[in-house]
This record gives sequence, C-alpha cells and structure tokens, in this order.
Amino acid sequence: MHTKFTTNRIEAIRKKSGHSFSIAIVAALIITAIMTSTITDLRWIKKAYAADDNNWFLGKGTKPNMYVTYKISEHDTNEGQPFEMTIWFKQQDKTGNWIAPVFVVDQGKVISGTFRLSALDLTALGTSAIPKELLPYRNAYANSLQWLAAFVPKPGQSLSAAYWGKIAAIGGSAIAPSGTAKVTVPAGTFDTKVITWHKGVDNHIWINKDLPFPVKAQTFADVTTGIAPIQYTFDLLALGQGQPTAPKTQIQIPNLPLTLQTACGTYFIKLSWEPKSIETGNDTKFGILFMDNSQSIIKDVSYSFVVTDSNGTVLKDVKDQKAPNGNGTQIVKFDKGGPIDVLISVDVVAGGTSGDFVENSKFRLIVTPPALIPKYHLKK
Repeated sequence: MHTKFTTNRIEAIRKKSGHSFSIAIVAALIITAIMTSTITDLRWIKKAYAADDNNWFLGKGTKPNMYVTYKISEHDTNEGQPFEMTIWFKQQDKTGNWIAPVFVVDQGKVISGTFRLSALDLTALGTSAIPKELLPYRNAYANSLQWLAAFVPKPGQSLSAAYWGKIAAIGGSAIAPSGTAKVTVPAGTFDTKVITWHKGVDNHIWINKDLPFPVKAQTFADVTTGIAPIQYTFDLLALGQGQPTAPKTQIQIPNLPLTLQTACGTYFIKLSWEPKSIETGNDTKFGILFMDNSQSIIKDVSYSFVVTDSNGTVLKDVKDQKAPNGNGTQIVKFDKGGPIDVLISVDVVAGGTSGDFVENSKFRLIVTPPALIPKYHLKK
C-alpha cells in the first residue's frame, strides 16, 4: 500500500515539474519513502507494546545480576518432594541469551551448574553446562517455572486478554487470565494476575507483571479417574540483585511421618520409623500405612518393600507382604551411613491388582552414625 502511494506521488511531481526523472532518482525516492513508512510502523508497534503495561512474557523484567530463588515440587522429580532452586541471571551473551548459574538444594544436598537461557522464552538450551546430577532438575524447571513458555514467549500476551490458548488435554478449558489477587510468599507480597484453566480441577498460576517468572503456582496432573495429584507447585522464596551466596551441603533428617502420593494418584502411602533417627548398628522399625486417594485407610493390601543405598545396592527386597488392616511393618538394620531410598509398591488391594501402572512411592531418607547425629540439621 505504501509503495503504490509513493509511486503515484512521484509521477505527479514529475508531470507537474515537466522534468524527466532518472530511474535511479525515482528508485531512491521510493526506497526513502518505504524506509520512512517502515520506521513509522515500527515506532507505532513499539509504542503499542509500551502502552500495554499488562503485556507479559516469560523473562520480562529480567536484569543482569538479578537472582531468584524458588521452592518447587514437581510430580516427576523425586516423587514430588520439594527442593529449592536459585537462578542467577549473571549476564547476557552476544545473542542476548542469559548465562545463568544455578544452585539446587535437595534435602540438604547442593547441586550446581549453569543454564544458558533463551532470550525468547528462558528455555534451558542444549549448550547449558549441566552435570548429570542436575539433569532431573533441569526437567523439573522446564515443567514448572518455565511451563508457560508455550503460551507467552517474547513478545508475550496481554494479562487483560480473554484467552491465551488451549492446554494439551482433551476436555480441558482454555488457559486464560482471570481475576487479580494479592499474594504473599516468603519473598514478599505481590499484586498478581491469576492465570487459570480447568481440567477436572482448577489450576492457578499467579503472575506479577514485572517479574520474569510467576510468583506462585498450583497445578494438577491430568488423570481420568480418582483425585488428581499435584503436577507442580512453586513459591518465590527470594528475589535480589548481586551474586547470591552459594549454599553449602548439609545432611537433613526429615521429620516423620512422610506421606507421598503414588504416581497415578490412586493411593497415599505414609511412612514412619522408630527410633526417630535412623542410625547404623541399630534395628529401625518402619511403619507403613496405605490409604486411598481421599486418604482413607484401605485394607487387604499386598505390597513390596525395597531399600537401596546411594550406590543402588539393594539392602532389603521383600515381596508379597501383607497389610490386612492397611498397616505394614518392616525392620531393617543398617551397617553404614548415607542416603537411602525406600521404595514401597502397592501390588494388590482386596484381591485385585494395581492395574496397568506401577503404583509406588519412593522415600528418600538418611542413615547416620550415632556419634554424628548432633552435628546434623533436623529438617523442620
């Protein structure tokens, strides 16, 4: 449209002046007019985005030397048990991508690496310096903090829009901004826009328009039966400028009992133990309680109980264990300290099988030598 208008204008000038313009001069005038028009359009677009203060995208408000710390629970990482992740936006490379050192603290253990985050949607790129131990947490990051990237990559969408898009689930509602809320998390109190969608239950993500990640989230897994388990939750713990202090590894002994939901959300398994500190050289008595997805006790359970150390060595492996009243007991004696995994599987309930999917929960615990117990941190 601009080219046609400019050509007609030049022809009119030529006829009016009575002079013959050379092709080069005409072409130069046309190019100049097009460039002027394009610059005007770009300025208009820029002003349009600037005018929409509610426009948000993943990464908005990110500044060099800024850091954020979140507490995250993600269904497919460590049985949904929470961990902390600190991301330091140290600097940008020549292409605008972020060089972001990352610290993860999971049950007192510190795992570090460096994400190279896309300037478009904060994806942790394949060129990131990620050690093997950090890979599960990179996946957890993609499935929680960065989950909205499919809907709001740069330049984003308006927080006042009626619709952001459909989730990848049959029967699910559109994901869209809804109301506003003042949300308090450990990092402070924030004015937020609530992003919601419904698939069996309501899912919520709370966004502050000036922060690169949402402030808070609570979402649920897509299941066809039963009560949907948590897919991911997170809360902003800290926000600041400058290099964050690198955390130090310390052993955390979890408080008992621990309750985990199985992967498909069908059952809850509660685990307790005596004595409270799992120590080497002594018998530890584990108590197991089986519940349905409403956390009511179930009866006539047949289960498996497997204990492994941090090297994957099996310390105890028993099958076809009975819990007629929903309660089971196992006794284990540990010869050395260190992390252990206790895997409990629901094999049969009231004569039926657990179905096509394995229904289990893995509990991450720690065994300590008695003399070292006072030096360890008891998790509150």
